[in-house]
Formats: sequence, C-alpha cells, structure tokens
Amino acid sequence: MLVGIVGKTNVGKSTFFKAATLVDVEISNRVFVTIKPNQGIGYVTTRCPCRDHNVTCNPNNSKCQSGIRMIPIRLLDVAGLVEDAHKGRGLGVQFLDDLSSADAFIHVIDASGSTDGEGNPVSPGSYDPEMDIEFLPHEIDAWFLGLMKRNWDKFIKQVKHTGKKFTEELAQQFSGLKINEEMIKHAISELGLNSENPQAWNEHDLENFSKKLREASKKMIIAANKMDIPSSEKNIMDLKQKHEQIIGCSAECELALREADLHGMIKYVPGGSDFEIISDSMNEKQMKALDFIKNSVLEKFGSTGVQQCLNDLIFRKMGYIVVYPVANINHLTDKKGKVLPDAHLIPKGTTLREFAFRIHTEIGEKFLGGLDIQRKKLGADHVLENGDIVEILLRS
Repeated sequence: MLVGIVGKTNVGKSTFFKAATLVDVEISNRVFVTIKPNQGIGYVTTRCPCRDHNVTCNPNNSKCQSGIRMIPIRLLDVAGLVEDAHKGRGLGVQFLDDLSSADAFIHVIDASGSTDGEGNPVSPGSYDPEMDIEFLPHEIDAWFLGLMKRNWDKFIKQVKHTGKKFTEELAQQFSGLKINEEMIKHAISELGLNSENPQAWNEHDLENFSKKLREASKKMIIAANKMDIPSSEKNIMDLKQKHEQIIGCSAECELALREADLHGMIKYVPGGSDFEIISDSMNEKQMKALDFIKNSVLEKFGSTGVQQCLNDLIFRKMGYIVVYPVANINHLTDKKGKVLPDAHLIPKGTTLREFAFRIHTEIGEKFLGGLDIQRKKLGADHVLENGDIVEILLRS
C-alpha cells in the first residue's frame, strides 16, 4: 500500500509526512523545498483484538500501543504541484511521474488561506482554499489524458491487428498506474462507450474516460491543514458543505506530540484525544506549546486529524479491513507461539482462499479451509470481515 502526500507547495505536506512517519525531512516556509520524493512508513490504527480476548499480543508485522494496533503503510511526500504541472510547469512532470505507483492520495491544502496559488506565504484568510481543491484533480486528469493520447492511435491499430481483447491490453498498458481491467470495464460501462470500436472515441470521450480511471485507481481525501490557525475554522466549515472527504488537521501539532512522545516527555497514541506528561524536565516554552495543543486542538477538535486522514482514506474511502491469521485458533498464536502476531490489510469482499494466497502462494496452494474464533469451519468462499481472527487449514 503506497499513499502519496500531494498538494501545492508550502501547504504543510512535508510536515504532514513527518508527523505521520517521523522521517527527518526538511521543513521550510519556501516554495519547492521538497525536490526528490521522501519515503517513509506511516500507520493506520484500529482496536487490537488483544483487548477483547484479554491477552498480551506479540506483533510481528505491526505494532500495538495501549491496545491500538498500528498497521504499516508506505507514504510518499513529493514535490509541490502548481497549475499547468501536466505541461511541465514547475516540477510538474517529475511530481506526476513520482505518483504513478501510488494507490491513493492525501491532498493537503492550507485551510487558513495563508498560501497563495503559487505557494507563496500571504496573510491568513486572504486566499480562498476552495481554489486549491479543484486544480489538483484537474492536473492529474490532464496527466492521465496525456498518457492515454500519447500512443493511442498506434495502440488501437496494434490491438485491432492482433485481435487481442481491448480492455485486457489497455490494462496491461497502464498497470504501472494501478489500473486494472475491472476499472476499465466499469469506466466504459458508466460512460456508455463502445469497447469494440475505441477508434471512434472522440476527445471528449477520452477526457471523461481518463477522469473515470483516475477516480477509480487513485482514491483521494482532502486534509485541510493548519486548522489551529483562527482563519481556518470558517473555511473548513464552508468546504465541508461543498465537498466530501474534508478532514481538518494540524500536522504541526501532531508532529510536536509525536516528537515529545519519542523523547519521553509525554505518552501519546497517534490519533488520541489526550496525552500524559511523564517528564518533569520540560522548559516553559515546551509546556506552553503542549498547553496550546491540549486546549486549542485536542479539546476543541478531538484530535489533530492526521491519523484520522490516514484511517479514513484506507478504511472508509478505499474499503480495506484488517484480518489476523493465526496457526492455532485456540491460543491465538503462530507456529512460534507468538500471540496475534500479524495484522493484514485486505480489500472488503476478500474470501478466505484469496486471503491465503495473499499471505503466501504456498499457503494458497495447500489451502483446505479455515476456522474462526468460535472454532467454526470456514469454506474457501467465506467472505472475511473486519477484525476476523482465522486459522487457515492446510494439506500436509
């Protein structure tokens, strides 16, 4: 799972990325601070089954902090986008190429209105963040369209000459963009296009087709950053009335809490509504900063919003669930005796047999069936649900 942190320059993308990953990146109030993409590991969080089964878990591919299971995902912080990036303006072509392998996007905007369209600092409230929401999907759609048109005529003639299936060949052509045949068929059906004669598609058809593929292959939510600045509150309220998937956040406050926790000053679980001070050696400036975060962000908004952005994107927008495979359902352990060692992110609708193959090809090939937490036998076509703990039975 790869999530791109995207948006125009100077809106807090790198701060958001660092707050989610604690990877050391340069953060500055300048345009194009990020040139080469930064990569790191962030986490989605969910209630760990150890709490419900009164056991101490031994996470292997994830973490458990105070009963919250933290499941890793890869994050990518790329160069800021400017208008007409798809034409090569700014660092646009590099930006878009860097994002080709992403499964989804978190679009960071400056909700306070203190960054203009070119990424330059302006007085808070003097710029309308609404303008940033529309231009980024437009740039990505235009990029998709450009890729589609680049060799379109040659591709159509080649498919016609070989007699191969159009949707299958197109999926192979664009597999690097995480586009599959099902997405292509769905887009064609929704738009009422003729897959038997794609040569007859006009410019408008290609534009709509490219947009549909972008929407299907690159799910996106909007992180309305800098919500701790006074001018943000009304802007976020207005934006939520017009757009879905708007989540207010303060990447700077989340970063401060994560670093304070890292250095043993506080105990803080990402996404939490509070923290516990455990150090008595903090200076006055540090205490004031924590008081501000507690009173003006956590008590007011419930969290900093950064973790909510990650969770909403993966669980709600993309429709993933978490499943825990074990080797012994009676003790909830793997072969080495570790309790609830692994947590897997899988799409909703995944069957038990499909899950077995996702874990390892050999497990899928030896698959016989499974057992759930009630020791009930499960068949190959059993559809898994969020939070399931399953033992997969194998042929010897």
